[in-house]
Amino acid sequence: MIAVQNPSIEYLEKELVLRNQKITEQNQTITTQNQKITKQNDKIIYLEEQLNWLKRQIFGKKSERDVSSINENQPEFEGFEKLEVTDQPTKPVAGHERRQPNRKGQESIVLPKDLPVETVIIDIPEEQKICKETGVSLVRIGEETTLKLTYKPGSFYLKEIIRPKYAHPQQEEKGIFTAELPDTLLPKCRADESFLAFILTKKFADHMPLYRICEELQRHRITISRKLLSQWVIRCGMALMPLYKEMKKLILQSGNIFIDETPVKIQEKVKCNTGYMWVIVGGHGADPPYRIYDFRENRCHDNVIDILSDYRGNLHSDKYGAYERLGQLKIVNWCPCYSHIRRKFFEAETGDPIFRQWVLRKIKYLFMLERVAWARSPEERLRIRQEQEIPLIEELITKIKGKLTDGRILPKSKLREALGYFCGLIPYLKNYTKCAWARLDNNVAERAIRPLAIGRKNWLFFGSIEGGEAGAVILSLVQTCRGLGINPMEYLEDVMRRLMSHNAQKLHELLPDQWQLRRKTQADSHSSSTSS
Repeated sequence: MIAVQNPSIEYLEKELVLRNQKITEQNQTITTQNQKITKQNDKIIYLEEQLNWLKRQIFGKKSERDVSSINENQPEFEGFEKLEVTDQPTKPVAGHERRQPNRKGQESIVLPKDLPVETVIIDIPEEQKICKETGVSLVRIGEETTLKLTYKPGSFYLKEIIRPKYAHPQQEEKGIFTAELPDTLLPKCRADESFLAFILTKKFADHMPLYRICEELQRHRITISRKLLSQWVIRCGMALMPLYKEMKKLILQSGNIFIDETPVKIQEKVKCNTGYMWVIVGGHGADPPYRIYDFRENRCHDNVIDILSDYRGNLHSDKYGAYERLGQLKIVNWCPCYSHIRRKFFEAETGDPIFRQWVLRKIKYLFMLERVAWARSPEERLRIRQEQEIPLIEELITKIKGKLTDGRILPKSKLREALGYFCGLIPYLKNYTKCAWARLDNNVAERAIRPLAIGRKNWLFFGSIEGGEAGAVILSLVQTCRGLGINPMEYLEDVMRRLMSHNAQKLHELLPDQWQLRRKTQADSHSSSTSS
């Protein structure tokens, strides 16, 4: 028989140690793998959240989307054309080469021969047709004729302005007498105010770029270069600047403004730069009447300080740092927008859906209470805010603070971002409850900036800095008219005819709301006189 040797105690102990080491290593591997799996799951949740957000941005229903980037090789055909002309042929001149002007009709106006003509005769008064010194009647020696391209709804025609010229029959040194031309916004311009109003309305109310306006005119056999149209638009914007400044002054005096900004492209030779257009809406009421646009070349904080210089009222905005800084310094009563807060939680689809729904429901209650409050008197509105809305806000603050500090939220998740966004605004969340005319949101400015966001999809960029400044002026008047239910074309035509001769101390009479009130008063008086 073969004897079986029992393993020694030392051998068993050694095997046990090795086995324990192996089990420990396996446990460590399992722990490491579990930690890695947890991190990967967190990352998967984060990426899925980002993917869902991106899908909503691309395929979801949105009123505003970012403008696509402009191809550097894209031809110049939208917006304001630059005023300089490049790559023109040259001709040799002694000592240097002089640029030869382009005379192929690109800058001229070509009209059809059968375009209707409406003649207007502007004569001097009868008493001026007699020489005051000699009593001799002046003799008509000719006439001055001015042609202006004019527009009336549905058709174009030429307005022929004839001004007879008179002279003394015996004393030629007394000179020539003729009536003055009516005041015009653009001196020596071949376009009537009605035609200019048509162009401005097409571009800034109907969002049509100048090249499409040129095509529409060509269908009426009227050829006008885009460069010339661009020059007219810029000159109109500069000429209407006094009305713009008057409206801005009234907005800053209102004590209750809404502000927002959006990027716009500025055409350059190599590629488009990014400028910014601020929109400022002001006045009392649920939907203030005045809205102005302010064009800037960048988005630095100094622009906000310049725009809001000496302003000390209610300021409604998003959480852009420049506005928050004004609130921190107590320069204004900063009222952050609850719509932006709600949007942050709406986009946070993962994390804690029950808590997210609770927050959205509470914010919905705030908006419902505000709808009721705005249907009441200012005093009653303040009472509703103090008694019912402030407790809701305090409840939101308490719960959201607790949720942020419990440590169970992914640090890069949308929910964590929404919680941080809310907590950063806690010192200012009740500011709107201090003033009856303040609002819970900044939707007034959001609505005012929507036409610009829609328009830039068509004209894509401003052709120059001057084009951006002129566009801001005209947009301000046109969009204020639209907000008040005024026909922008009718308003612009009337105001452009009257602006040059209007009293500079009474410019407010030409602003859209005052213009509308005067028209209504005239219509009421006319109807009453007709009925009597």
